[in-house]
Amino acid sequence: MRAIIIGAGRGSRLMPTTADTPKCFAEVGGRRLLDWAIDAFRQNDINDIVFIGGYRIESVQQDYPQLMFRHNSDWPNNNILASLLYAEDRMDEPFVCCYSDILFTPTIVERVIDRDADIALGVDSDWLVRYQHRTEHPSDDAEKVTVSNGVITRIHREIDEGDAHGEFIGLAKFSKAGAIAFREHYHRRRDECAGRPFREAKVFEKAYLIHLLQDMLEAGHRMAHVDTPGGYIEVDTQQDFEYARQFWESRHLEK
Repeated sequence: MRAIIIGAGRGSRLMPTTADTPKCFAEVGGRRLLDWAIDAFRQNDINDIVFIGGYRIESVQQDYPQLMFRHNSDWPNNNILASLLYAEDRMDEPFVCCYSDILFTPTIVERVIDRDADIALGVDSDWLVRYQHRTEHPSDDAEKVTVSNGVITRIHREIDEGDAHGEFIGLAKFSKAGAIAFREHYHRRRDECAGRPFREAKVFEKAYLIHLLQDMLEAGHRMAHVDTPGGYIEVDTQQDFEYARQFWESRHLEK
């Protein structure tokens, strides 16, 4: 099993923390976000880790020489989905991927990679707790999911709070077959939509990962959900940063 961490963007909403350093260098509990992610993977014997960088990639390369790197040199003009595919050469075996601006526990990594499914997504089923005072990143911006009989039926920001089972945490596992399906679907849509709108994105290059996942769902691909009631925090804004520094170790790390 390999891990791919997507960390090319600047994270402008986390300014001034990201003025001179990448978003994943933000420190919570005396450790960088990237340190927490690496540790969660290594506790599950995942040591083959790729970091996809863009903004300030040289800082990550200098401080983490043990990682493998892929450089998204066009990061100002693309988004998470296109960025992930910079590591396509590492998707010939089962892999788990994650966003670089999130905190998650080793336990949810274990449960996601152990799930008997070609594609499995980590989902925070206690997600609304974090949104009670999250005014800078409201719930209508959450990557919400609906589920039925253990599988995801929809993944979309526009899902109503009351209909959502939880929030996709940005952690996903792909078996070898799942990786093949994901790559094939990506290239099919890219060939059709490059430079043109794709779902809610103005152009395909600006699409989010959830856009392709929803497209795959509609094409008949099955995706399992693996729930974590907490044990996850997104650090997207300064408000999130303060919340994480206050609550991560005391409330979430025990999950």
